[in-house]
Amino acid sequence: MDLDILDVAIFDGDALRPENRVSIRDGIITEIGTGPAQSPADRVITATGRLLTPGFVDAHVHTTFGGQEALACDVSGAGGLTETLDLIRGYVAGTSPGPAANAEGAAAPEAVGAEATNLANDWVIGGGWSMADFPGGDPTADILDAVCPDRPAILLSADHHSAWVNTQAMTAAGLDETSTAPDGGVIVTDSSGRPTGCLHESAIDLVSAHVPAASEEEVLAGLREGQRYLNSLGVTAWMDAIVGDYGGHRDPYATYVGAAESGELHSEVVGSLWWPRGVEDIDAEVARLTELVRTDGRFRATSVKFMLDGIVESRTAAMTTEYTCTCGGFGTSYFTKDHLEASFAALDRAGFDIHCHAIGDAAVKAALDAFEAVRSQGTAGTGTTSTADTGERRHHIAHVQVVDPADVPRFAELGVTANLQALWACYDEQMIDLNLPFLGAERSGWLYPFGSLNRTGAHLAMGSDWPVSTANPWDAIHVALNRSHPTAADESPLLPDEAIDLTTALRAYTAGSAHLLRSADNGHIRPGQPANLALASANPFTLPPTDIAGITNDLTICDGRIVHNTLPPHPPAPTPPSAPTTTGSAS
Repeated sequence: MDLDILDVAIFDGDALRPENRVSIRDGIITEIGTGPAQSPADRVITATGRLLTPGFVDAHVHTTFGGQEALACDVSGAGGLTETLDLIRGYVAGTSPGPAANAEGAAAPEAVGAEATNLANDWVIGGGWSMADFPGGDPTADILDAVCPDRPAILLSADHHSAWVNTQAMTAAGLDETSTAPDGGVIVTDSSGRPTGCLHESAIDLVSAHVPAASEEEVLAGLREGQRYLNSLGVTAWMDAIVGDYGGHRDPYATYVGAAESGELHSEVVGSLWWPRGVEDIDAEVARLTELVRTDGRFRATSVKFMLDGIVESRTAAMTTEYTCTCGGFGTSYFTKDHLEASFAALDRAGFDIHCHAIGDAAVKAALDAFEAVRSQGTAGTGTTSTADTGERRHHIAHVQVVDPADVPRFAELGVTANLQALWACYDEQMIDLNLPFLGAERSGWLYPFGSLNRTGAHLAMGSDWPVSTANPWDAIHVALNRSHPTAADESPLLPDEAIDLTTALRAYTAGSAHLLRSADNGHIRPGQPANLALASANPFTLPPTDIAGITNDLTICDGRIVHNTLPPHPPAPTPPSAPTTTGSAS
């Protein structure tokens, strides 16, 4: 592909540049300059008023899971319980608009043909419901029975830490008052001990184990849809945060490998291989994961994912002091201190990067303690996953919702990246109803300390956690700058001192995340690199920060070819001037 993008503001992954043109020849960025190219391309885009960035790199996303759910009973676009039930009722009746109802732009069923079928025989599966729509965050089977009485149904919550099941599903799974929750799981029950239809964390497996496994074709359909959706938002690379069997979803590893080998996967992906919660033989598990390592190509597997705790909404996020609600408790810690230190050390020696889910302050502290133990033991090696450029690890902690101020500077001290899901740092309904009342005043002042992490020198990356929440980078960047969002229940800023500036946010969502992926092709705009670019509908550097959420993505170029384009047709390339034009550096 040959293309000149003219009259455009350029953020190169580090800073805003003075030039206003990027030239691409045969899919490679050849020049960053000013004015028309000396030898214009056949195709020219005049991008007046727009910002060109590197393609966004989503450092924490569940692409195949999100794609599959978008093709199933997807209620993520519902605006409350009534709309949620209408979508479920329509899906069950076979008249639902399906993924087209998703406010984030998933494809309509006709766009994917037979792939938009129910993914599991007679089961109704899907997800996206909001805990804020139910008292205490817990939906009940009788509500789901009213719209789906005759087929077993399991719908994951938007955060994927809870499941809503109907009576048919509980019957199929043999779930009743005699059932016992597995370690780390919660079966919500009524006063008589009978399950009410909501399962948290590992208790989801009590029902999901009875759902027929998705076929390879269905997982591939999910990957296609997920890639299309992410590309439409300007995302050209990502880290899949769970590559393994999880929550009823089939392991997408083989699907990624096949798509990379066939060429269907044109985006750059690093898979975080799932570390199961019940591991007893650490060395054997590291050996198993080492067999899955891939260090080249569009899909690489060089990272391992630990889920250290749950979420605040279900009181399963791990806390150092008790929750302030009447239920109390310290939440759930899935791994002991000894297990984390031993497994982190073994993985570090084997050359893996470690990717942690940590929501509560105790989980964040446990991850940092384990990383510190690894460093103090001097276990870093040059195992099979190390790349040629460097042996340094790219360990990171995602979510960082509740962080003890004493732990904030440890990120920089230990070289651990803070992987931010910035969209959540606002007063949405779940924050107001299901977080603040459980955390208490002190911990509510520790929420999402992005500004503090930045001021203490932490390396920052950003991701969406889609399908937990939208994958639109501009929505997340809006919240990172404002600590609020136009759609939030309360638009006042959440801890405004923890905001970061636009340059820092863009750097985190491009170069910062590309660093975690060890990417040589994404995260920057540089001559000699494949074109991985996103063109925004406006230049946010000229807008008030409160207008950032209105920005959309007009054009995505991935691996040197256009994969998304909403721009109108452009006129032919201009005739170059007789005098030489000023060109930029080739750095």
